Amino acid sequence: MSIQQEVEHYWEGEAELYSEGIQKELNGFQREAWLKLILDHAPQKDSLHVLDIGCGPGFFSVILSSAGHLVTAIDCTDNMLEEARLHSSREGVDVTFRKMDSHKLDFAAESFDLIVCRNVTWSLADPQSAYKEWARVLKPGGRLLVFDANWNRHLWDEEMARKHAEDQQAYIDKGYGELPHHTNIEETDRLSLALPLTREWRPEWDVRALTEVGFSAVYTEENLNGQVLDEQQQVLYRSTPVFMICAEK
Repeated sequence: MSIQQEVEHYWEGEAELYSEGIQKELNGFQREAWLKLILDHAPQKDSLHVLDIGCGPGFFSVILSSAGHLVTAIDCTDNMLEEARLHSSREGVDVTFRKMDSHKLDFAAESFDLIVCRNVTWSLADPQSAYKEWARVLKPGGRLLVFDANWNRHLWDEEMARKHAEDQQAYIDKGYGELPHHTNIEETDRLSLALPLTREWRPEWDVRALTEVGFSAVYTEENLNGQVLDEQQQVLYRSTPVFMICAEK
């Protein structure tokens, strides 16, 4: 089994758990917070043609479609797409969902004004080639917004491991209950260590890679926790802040 096939198999098993979290966000402050953040950095058009890469249960797809934008969303797993369709149906929005490998997009060049993705790039088997492909399908002047974090650096970086343990203890000490976790923790760790971006310091790596594949302007915001995470998440992820990368073609 290739690393890409392992990644696809892994995400199939995470769909239901992630979908529960997405429903909470759709009902919470995160909905408007994320929409504002995205549109503040998107091309300024009344109706954007958006590609949501690795859409998962469809959070970005739903909020952007609800705001009047034309959204196409892809994921490599059937289970995630099924959850996304359910959320889209409940919200009464029209999103085009397709199963697709994010490294090999079945779209014509210069098809989209905006590409968005969240918590996806850490799991790419070949992020450099994926970024090149994403640049191909963006229109001139289009933008790519990547939201992610150094989620798994603690698996090999001793200093990050210490901070990660401190964050978890603080979460417990504040009485927030059981630590959130993936469906299969051991498989998550094993796969993470096999993926290339786990051992890179980000977003610095991404800025270099995006520049190399031809994006004309790249900038970052390196800590969005206060904007898009709730109080509990801010405690748990204080040493792994969510970052944003904006790259313009």
